[in-house]
Amino acid sequence: MQDNRLFPYGHARDVDWREALVCAVEMAGPRVRGGTLGFLYVTDSFESDLPDILSAVREQTGVPHWTGCVGSGICATAQEYLDEPALAFMVTDFPETEFHLFAGMDAYRTGKSRPTGPGRPPYFAIVHGDSQTPDLPDLVREFAGQMGSGFITGGICSSRTDGAQLADEVVHGGLSGVTFSENIAVATRLTQGCSPIGPTHHINEARNNVIFRLDDRPALDVFNDETSDILSRDLQRAAGFIFVAMPVKNDDRGDYMVRTLVGIDIERKLLAIGEYAEAGQSLMFCKRDSGTAREDLERMLSDISRLAGGRKIRGGLYFTCVWRGQNLFGPDSAELRMIRDGLGDFPLVGFFANAEISHDKIYGYTGVLTLFLDSPTS
Repeated sequence: MQDNRLFPYGHARDVDWREALVCAVEMAGPRVRGGTLGFLYVTDSFESDLPDILSAVREQTGVPHWTGCVGSGICATAQEYLDEPALAFMVTDFPETEFHLFAGMDAYRTGKSRPTGPGRPPYFAIVHGDSQTPDLPDLVREFAGQMGSGFITGGICSSRTDGAQLADEVVHGGLSGVTFSENIAVATRLTQGCSPIGPTHHINEARNNVIFRLDDRPALDVFNDETSDILSRDLQRAAGFIFVAMPVKNDDRGDYMVRTLVGIDIERKLLAIGEYAEAGQSLMFCKRDSGTAREDLERMLSDISRLAGGRKIRGGLYFTCVWRGQNLFGPDSAELRMIRDGLGDFPLVGFFANAEISHDKIYGYTGVLTLFLDSPTS
């Protein structure tokens, strides 16, 4: 018997978006017409068709509100769609007083994106962003600070064209998405795709993204000690395996943000990284490989299961880095199958992102899982 607590969802691949949508709606079943808010993700093969897809999915489902975005790949339960025309959606039945869609911080700052009613500030949000937006990390931090929980999750569009987003219409640039009241039960966790290979180091001297000295030594000497001199001289090899991890301040989980190694100056013994750095900060060197990624995903699934506390998972969203998926976990949708095997068979949609958003920061090489749960009174 079908569990009516699960959110209706559907996904399909086809060169014709109309055929893909018909298949996805059929998969979702008749309960889809009772929905209020939908999450829709399409691969960039369909980006130019997104206005028509949005209109058609509204007509075929009767669901009035939609958010989502375009990605180079999209996710569904135990199924990756990479570099092929495909779409996936999930429909929720939340009361319309418990959520509100927004596009752009101006709309948010004027209060137009906030759930209405006395004493009803937004508590949590799912967001989609554009990597070309100036000061995007500051924008994410500001927006998260407006939530009662101080927490948002989401991802940065990975489209190879315009990076379209959805917020009841097709939008571009900045942040868009949906805010929720405290009455919507969620659980969220992040999994890293890298693991530290040495201790935490102190930055003594840096300018912009170039690090001169670590632990009162030339930065490259410290790097060589941990990664071997041969690897440090072969940047092309190092750039795909060795990364820099910036520990998150005041985080009791030992969380860190992974950034790329973008340059080495052998003569002056300097390192350039894909992030601004300054004296007084800390960093670690880390490696990216399949084994550590699988171990950390299993840890995250165990953590989020405990956080859910036995409540039924009604549906979920997964935002994972474009360098994960088959690049890190292997073929046959292995990463998404691990989520299903670890938590059970529940509706899941999402996309492969250029960067991932969790709490109030932008991460790289991570997977961010958000679960919608039965309320405690259900």
